[in-house]
Amino acid sequence: MQPIHILLLIVAYFSVLIFISYLTGKKADNKTFFKANNSSPWYLVAFGMIGASLSGVTFISVPGWVEAQSMSYMQMVLGYVLGYAIIGLVLLPLYYRLNLTSIYTYLEDRFGRYTYKTGASFFLLSRTIGAAFRLFLVANVLQLLLFDEMGVPFWVTVTITILLIWLYTFKGGIKTIVWTDTLQTLFMLIAVGVCIYTITDEMQISNLFSYVADSELSKTFFFNDYKAGNYFWKQFFSGAFIAVVMTGLDQDMMQKNLTCRNLKDAQKNMFWFTIVLVIVNFFFLALGVLLTDYAQRNGIDAHKDNLFPIIATKGTLGIATAIFFLLGLIAAAYSSADSALTSLTTSFSIDILEVEKKKDKAEQERIRKKIHILFSFILIATILIFRYWIKDSSVIADIFKAAGYTYGPLLGLYAFGLFTKLNVKDKAVPFICIVAPILTFLTNHLTIESFGFDFGFFVLVVNGFYTFIGLTIFKKSSYENTAKTSG
Repeated sequence: MQPIHILLLIVAYFSVLIFISYLTGKKADNKTFFKANNSSPWYLVAFGMIGASLSGVTFISVPGWVEAQSMSYMQMVLGYVLGYAIIGLVLLPLYYRLNLTSIYTYLEDRFGRYTYKTGASFFLLSRTIGAAFRLFLVANVLQLLLFDEMGVPFWVTVTITILLIWLYTFKGGIKTIVWTDTLQTLFMLIAVGVCIYTITDEMQISNLFSYVADSELSKTFFFNDYKAGNYFWKQFFSGAFIAVVMTGLDQDMMQKNLTCRNLKDAQKNMFWFTIVLVIVNFFFLALGVLLTDYAQRNGIDAHKDNLFPIIATKGTLGIATAIFFLLGLIAAAYSSADSALTSLTTSFSIDILEVEKKKDKAEQERIRKKIHILFSFILIATILIFRYWIKDSSVIADIFKAAGYTYGPLLGLYAFGLFTKLNVKDKAVPFICIVAPILTFLTNHLTIESFGFDFGFFVLVVNGFYTFIGLTIFKKSSYENTAKTSG
């Protein structure tokens, strides 16, 4: 595939997104940007959330995991089902009852101003690093396939990419995202479908399900070694908590749900989203089985994150496979990045600057637009730091994992708020939420070194547990609660 073809594909893709932005951004204001005027059809939100959940990292990495981990990732996906049920039955009713724009305003009502700012700050840190990391991986692929040959520097590639995202989100915000995510999810699923079809045709496989079931790589459930990272119960419950925290307690994902007309529609969205997500993840893993076998048969030396890109673009599967792979990759990356930029703008505007308390609507919009530009440049700067100052890919991956640690305090805060009637010393909460991730890291390191036991993704739960314990230690006495009530 020639670089000019890739460039034309990218131009056509963004042209469609900008056209959608033009249609959805008419007469847009802050209410449109933050909540889409509560007018989003639930089925569009459900379908679009698939693309936001399956980022560029998932698109590339999940098929590449199969060679080393078989289909064990499905254990975590099944855990997601439990997590999404908790979101639909517990968190969404809470958010709709309180009529929230930012989900972190709940923390102020429940605990106080310091807790509120702490929760929002942890989200802003996590989402900034996470979004930058995902875009960094995809920008590297595009740089390798296209822009290096054209002599375009990496910093120019990244800057143009973020500016394009800003261009089609700056006016309509979440209303535009609901529609663009739907389109991008469609592109991603078509890409996976085309790749599966072309490989099964090339390998003369008549029944995909039988082939996958008979493969040695199809092992899904692992109950033997409880110390291993892929032990079933460890991954299942990790998946459940990851879903609760990274969807239910994440402004990025919940902002889409809060654009639905009412709670019933939002719950229908979560129900169908869950079903489709399980099916889609199965096909990603099935694709991983096919790609691994195809590489072995054809002597292709490609593994992990390089497996899918190399076979799709440099193999013998044809130009259509390469086109749809790139289209799916771009869609996966930008469906995550555009919603991240919008949610970061929303959270900082409402939670940190509290723009909704300003009476002048024109002033509210001016502030929101400045914050939108600010976070565009923050994302650019973070990606360039990954590229030019932290060149060791393993270090960058560790930074991404560290960002995951910051969701643990949110889990602890919401669990404490929802399942106890206790109040905490508000000013102690920032300290608790900083110490908990540090203790979690040390605990995981010690258990690996001393017992060979790896908590894996379960560190999220450990982190939330430490936060919960810290909140219990610093709970208010009955006298303090009485004094607050009297005051």
